[in-house]
Parts: sequence; structure tokens; C-alpha cells
Amino acid sequence: MAATSAAVLNGLGSPLLSGGKKSQALFSAPIAARSVGGAVAAPRRFVVVAATAPKKSWLPGVKAGGNFVDPEWLDGSLPGDYGFDPLGLGKDPAFLKWYREAELIHGRWAMAAVVGIFVGQAWSGIPWFEAGADPGAIAPFSFGTLLGTQLLLMGWVESKRWVDYFNPESQSVEWATPWSRTAENFANATGDQGYPGGKFFDPLSLAGTLNGGVYIPDKEKLDRLKLAEIKHARIAMLAMLIFYFEAGQGKTPLGALGL
Repeated sequence: MAATSAAVLNGLGSPLLSGGKKSQALFSAPIAARSVGGAVAAPRRFVVVAATAPKKSWLPGVKAGGNFVDPEWLDGSLPGDYGFDPLGLGKDPAFLKWYREAELIHGRWAMAAVVGIFVGQAWSGIPWFEAGADPGAIAPFSFGTLLGTQLLLMGWVESKRWVDYFNPESQSVEWATPWSRTAENFANATGDQGYPGGKFFDPLSLAGTLNGGVYIPDKEKLDRLKLAEIKHARIAMLAMLIFYFEAGQGKTPLGALGL
């Protein structure tokens, strides 16, 4: 038994496993406490330090490049942050948060638009860029009325969102939607800008749980959903850009797929 223990210790002390003279010295030391000057010395303690995960890059094959490849103002804390900011738009922390929220909103609109374009054309057979002018389209309003109404309503909502961004919860008033109990259902339950959550925006409790009627966010679930959403949002925005180029050539997404 003693011979076996000695062999194991000698094996751990080999250069191949211990990696250097200092490690060999640690492994080759007796397990029992030594007596130094009549006193018993405490056994050595090993401290294991976990290595930090490397920061992900949008150009993983390139190791250099300075701020073009690895900008110092992007530390990887944002969901989907891979260091892509060649124009340096995110140098100001305040505007970095604003650009992230703008990316989220544009991405959410793009995801809804992509689904609407495919479903709308599959249902009616009318190209999405001609749907408003088609005689068979349901259009109770003229184009001018629709455009003016949209600009008015969207402008009002966007201006309130802008004010609320720089002064959080300043635009939340109880009388805004009295029929839906604003304070209870529309509260920013997650505490993160752009991710309201709560019983109204997360009715299936995908990013939290309901405990006695109170919505409690789950950070781990929320972080996974944030990353998945921003990835899908970016793909949808890229898809919409392709749809615009196709529309300029008189083509549709389904037509380009041969459907």
C-alpha cells in the first residue's frame, strides 16, 4: 500500500502532469504536516482559480485589429455582444444603451414583418409591396390618411419612449389604460430597459414565475431569451434588407424560393 502511494505521488510529481518545478515541489511534499522547530506546520492548501471565458469576437480568426475587432467600450456584458462596432457608435455609454434599445425595437418590428410578408402572400397571393394598391385589398382608409395617422400615433409613442428612456417610469400614469390596471400589468417587472416582462408581456411566464399573483423574473431564463431574441432580430433585419432588394427587382421572397 505504501509503495502504491509513493508511486502515485511520484507520478503526480512528474513534469508531464505537474507542468513545472514549482508544481513538482508542491506535489512531492509529504501529505502529513511537517514539524518545524518543534511546532507542527499546517498543511499546504491548494487554491484553484477558474480561467475567465474568452471574449467572443465577430471575427474569431483575427487576433489583432485594435478597436475595429475588439473595441474597448464593448465588454461583452450586453446580450449578443461580439465586439462589432466599426463606426464607434457605442463609445458613449448612454448612447450605447439607446442604440441597443433601438436595435431591439427595429428587430422586433422586422421579425413581425417577415412573418407577415410570408403569411400575407401565401394567403392572398399578392406581393407584399403591392398589397396596399391591390383592388381586392381591404383598405378602409386612403394612403394619405393611413400615413398621417401612423406618423401621428407613432410619433407620440416614440416621443414618450424617448422621454421615458432618459427619465425611467416618468411616462407611466395610472389613467393611461384604466381598464387594464396599468400599475399591476404594465410595470417594468424585469427591471431591465426594453424588457418589460410582467403578467401582460410574459403571460406564459417564459422568463419568470407567478407566485401569488406576483410576477418574479428568473434571471437565468431571461438572459437566455435575451440572447435568442437579439440573434433572431438581427437575422430578421437582414432578411428585410434582402426583401427590399428583391422588391426593387419585382421579386418576392416566396418567388425567390420558387414557391
